[in-house]
Amino acid sequence: MMNAHSVSFATLALLCSTSVLAQTAPSPEARAAATAASMTEDERVILTNGILAIPLIPGMKMPEDAVVGSGYVPGVPRLGVPSLKETDATLGVAWEFGLRKNDDGATALPAGPAIGSTWNPALARKGGEVIGAEARAKGFNVMLAGGVNIIRDPRNGRSFEYISEDPLLSGLIAGEAVAGVQSNHIISTVKHFAFNGQETQRSFVNSLISEKNGRESDLLAFEIAIERGNPGAVMCAYNRVNGPYACDSDWLLNKVLKRDWRYKGFVMSDWGAVPGLHAASNGLDQQSAAMLDKANFFGKPLKDAAAKDPAMAARLKDMNQRILYAIYANGLDTNPSVKGPRNKAAGLATAEAIAKEGIVLLRNEHDVLPLTANARSIVVIGGYADTGVLSGGGSSQVQGEGGPVAAIPVGGDGPMAFLAQEQYHRSNPLRAITTQARGAKVSFQRGNNVGEAADAARKADVAIVFATEWRTEGTDSFDLALPNGQDQLIAAVAEANPNTIVVLETGGPVLMPWLNKTAAVLEAWYPGARGGEAIASILFGQTNPSGHLPLTFPASLDDLPRRTIEGERTNTLAPGGDKPNVEVNADYNIDGSDVGYRWNARKGKTALFPFGHGLTYTSFAYDDLRITGGKRVTATFTVRNTGAREGADVPQLYLVSAVGRKLQKLAGFDKVSLKPGEARKVTITVDPRIIAEWDTDANGWRIGAGSYEFALGASASTLKQAARVRLSAQRLKP
Repeated sequence: MMNAHSVSFATLALLCSTSVLAQTAPSPEARAAATAASMTEDERVILTNGILAIPLIPGMKMPEDAVVGSGYVPGVPRLGVPSLKETDATLGVAWEFGLRKNDDGATALPAGPAIGSTWNPALARKGGEVIGAEARAKGFNVMLAGGVNIIRDPRNGRSFEYISEDPLLSGLIAGEAVAGVQSNHIISTVKHFAFNGQETQRSFVNSLISEKNGRESDLLAFEIAIERGNPGAVMCAYNRVNGPYACDSDWLLNKVLKRDWRYKGFVMSDWGAVPGLHAASNGLDQQSAAMLDKANFFGKPLKDAAAKDPAMAARLKDMNQRILYAIYANGLDTNPSVKGPRNKAAGLATAEAIAKEGIVLLRNEHDVLPLTANARSIVVIGGYADTGVLSGGGSSQVQGEGGPVAAIPVGGDGPMAFLAQEQYHRSNPLRAITTQARGAKVSFQRGNNVGEAADAARKADVAIVFATEWRTEGTDSFDLALPNGQDQLIAAVAEANPNTIVVLETGGPVLMPWLNKTAAVLEAWYPGARGGEAIASILFGQTNPSGHLPLTFPASLDDLPRRTIEGERTNTLAPGGDKPNVEVNADYNIDGSDVGYRWNARKGKTALFPFGHGLTYTSFAYDDLRITGGKRVTATFTVRNTGAREGADVPQLYLVSAVGRKLQKLAGFDKVSLKPGEARKVTITVDPRIIAEWDTDANGWRIGAGSYEFALGASASTLKQAARVRLSAQRLKP
């Protein structure tokens, strides 16, 4: 029998041997290089191209180990390299029209701006963990998540997939979400790289932007997200960037991503976004769903080119090493995905938590909210609130078990017209409101008859109008008005009942010509699988709202940098379906790096609701702002809950002056939960790239010597305390 000493020595020996093994185990880079070197000529073009894994094409035969999803890339069994089984998207495992047999659906997270409205990176990571776990449980090992593009135009049809208009907020939230996905031993992407600002003629629109403007805006969002999330893959976009296609841009892929940011993973194309074999030389590593392009460029043509050209042979080796690195770094070979049950309860709980923190209370006149027992009769009007909550359309469409509770065809006769459906999740706001109302009489009006709805509102103590605005991949919003006469409906109801509350389910900002007639407005976005319950919880005060806007709600279309979206409007989801007939340029140099609230600050414009805005059922105060310099600028201040309820606040720090130049940039933030009367000291360390300017000639960041002013507030338009710091000149590498 071993004594205590012998057990200790045995344990020590085991620990030492484990440590030695850990030190001598080859790195993902070394493993990738060794495997790539062992490949035959034929094997070298296996990982470089894939197929669409949705059996919609007549005669298509699915590979035996494929899962119905966005894509499939064969593995190399001889070398132990697994196949890549890919699923959309950022908000959950995509529904894929219900084509997966015996599938129990997936958790639909709230829309990207709802996640952005939480200003809570830790909660975004939790959301990523949930959807990544569900992807793994369905047999996938690649998730096309990580929507990072900043929302340059509030009319963008895919704005509901993205986080915000600010590079810091977008990068931090998206990076943590990506890290959460990859914690499940699957690869996540970040997308769509880059300057993917509109869906109108997205397959050829040319995004014009200078390097300085790009580095300080969209590219900074991607850079931060990649640093925080370490994604295995970057997905390039459909659009052109200063001429070349994004998936064929030497500047974006080779110079910025791989040289300056030293990115180790691989670049995959968007589906049908590869213009030719030359994209390989310009940094593209994998052709996704090659059947959607004019040819499988990264199959035999790539193999033949590598056999003739040493430079292409070296490029092909690098392509494989990058893909293999992502596989090994995320453990796809050692921790293969295995189909099994998903944790539905955990998914729903996380979706509800995000919705509760992401719903933004925009207006609350005379403290009409939260609703109390004094409201004996409540009429709920419109928005299919007796059925479910709206979701965004396209490749990111997620549905739970049983699919949508309602699907409304939008119309059209094209080959992808069946994709255009307004789909609703099985979360019933009317039922949730009735449960919370505790005995009050709750009735429902469809809202299709304005006079009837107004009459019902006149007879009730409170009227709650649900208004919806559907957005989808493939088309942009023409304007920011609510469709189908909903503005007229809200105005009539508010005229009939001064206690009118509007709940917005939208994919982005909308104009509100009726605003001053209403008592309260909630922005619920597309609130996900438990959206109805989250909305009711906010309305009745079970949850104290803490959401803050991640993008500006403009007062008018005239306040936008571009009055119209360039290009001929289409309504297609088919990759490459919008064929060029004229040159279409989206000039992003107009606003440059001053997107959203920064544009308003530059032009002196007043928003309908500013970036960072969000009301609560309590109140907060800030004191004692202090700024210290050095290599890193640090801000400290105190936040105090001055109200009567526990709640969470998002104090926001902005850079408002740099060496005499007026500007406005979000420099940092925190989310603080406090009990009544409780105070807490907050410390924010500012990323030096927020303070710096991009120096194109020096290919790096430059901080000029002089005075810098920072201001603290609860939104971009409510900055109260300010403090200055003097900084020495600094140069930063990209």
